[in-house]
Amino acid sequence: MTMPEVVNPDQTYAERTTESLAHMERAQAVMPGGMTANIKHFAPYPLAIKKANGCKLYDVDHNEYIDYLMGYGALALGHAHPYVCQSISRQIEEDGTWLFGTPHEKEVTMASRIQKHFPSMELLRYANSGTEANLLALRLAMAHTKKYKIAKFEGHYHGAIDKLLVSVHPTPTEAGIHQSPHSVSDSSGMSQEDVDNTVVLPFNDAESCARILEQHGNDVAAVIIEPMESGIIAPKPGFLQQLRKITNRLGIVLIFDEVKTAFRTSLAGVQGLYGVTPDLTTMGKVVGGGFPFGVVGGKREIMEQSSPLKGSDFFADGSQDHHEQKALFHSGTYNGHPLILAAGIATLDILESEFNALVTRTEWFKKELSALFQKYDIPMKTLGSGTMFSVLLTEREEISSYRDLQLCDHKSRVKLDKALFEAGIYTKPGNRYSLSVEHDEHALAQTLKAYEKVIPEVLL
Repeated sequence: MTMPEVVNPDQTYAERTTESLAHMERAQAVMPGGMTANIKHFAPYPLAIKKANGCKLYDVDHNEYIDYLMGYGALALGHAHPYVCQSISRQIEEDGTWLFGTPHEKEVTMASRIQKHFPSMELLRYANSGTEANLLALRLAMAHTKKYKIAKFEGHYHGAIDKLLVSVHPTPTEAGIHQSPHSVSDSSGMSQEDVDNTVVLPFNDAESCARILEQHGNDVAAVIIEPMESGIIAPKPGFLQQLRKITNRLGIVLIFDEVKTAFRTSLAGVQGLYGVTPDLTTMGKVVGGGFPFGVVGGKREIMEQSSPLKGSDFFADGSQDHHEQKALFHSGTYNGHPLILAAGIATLDILESEFNALVTRTEWFKKELSALFQKYDIPMKTLGSGTMFSVLLTEREEISSYRDLQLCDHKSRVKLDKALFEAGIYTKPGNRYSLSVEHDEHALAQTLKAYEKVIPEVLL
């Protein structure tokens, strides 16, 4: 029997990406680590991309890849979808500018389209990222409850916010026991006060959540949660419903961070799948068509606090009485950007007609991937719902929390992903797969063929 040749992915990668290395050397002269976002880094150095179209990426060394990162899930229509390009061009041509700095009709049109799928968002406001959306959601919750601690879940990421950069990726020695997770800082430069004012909860453990929240309920303004952890780990039956009951009873605002899952897990996000209504919802990524965008929406009584009609605002025109109650401050030069709203509206147009077919292709692709791994007797799970999932190398029957996820074989997954680069398949090593409407049957078949080649070379 002929054994497959052992492949060193790092050596092959270096040989194929000399221009990416040269780019990084130039970039490090002007940016810390050559990066403007640390998430883009991976060892030994990331690919530098020159061009993209449809479901394809092309790097500076002229290598072609089928892209499954899709801007970390933001590009549900793929790169440069013609309908989005036309919508952007039409917006500039018809409006005469890409920035008004005033209210405009697309703000109302987009809000109505979002509410169609997320009726829990009785009123909403725009921001420029998921991080900004979560910042506003926290401020709204604290103003509404007059409480100032926040509760979040271990392993859940909500952006670069000091109160929320807590226990996103704790080590086993730092984390404490599952039933009572420790609050662990995830970044230098954070105050101990922020860590101390953030309560950490265990995902999919309603009993422990109830106990912890009972202890801190008088001080906690909001519970913020990725209702599907990391966009892939489903809530256990009844978990979200029980969390909703607990927060209602304790007067805590429940925030669903659907930045990853809105218009990916389903058109109505996780809340639509599970029939649970949060007080506030945040979203970004897909809904902005791949542009910088965020949305906060929810109960009228909470959202109305940000209205300039509810109190004085230091950006007001001078006609307000500064002795009256202060409005909750929220502003931004680019909020409701007309070009981005045009892209977002166009994205929803396409998804409303093509989403179900894309889910069907995704499910077929997951099934075929699983069959390939079974062929080689390698334990693997494709975990996720809708048009997003991850390939997990594990023998575990159940993955229900961050801690379960950490027990998967991440080193082999990264090695596999790097070997797939040579076969023309791209996602950041170890990251999720996000499919787009441009991932047709041919692209999926090509990907399966690449896996067929790489699995015996790397994993056997």
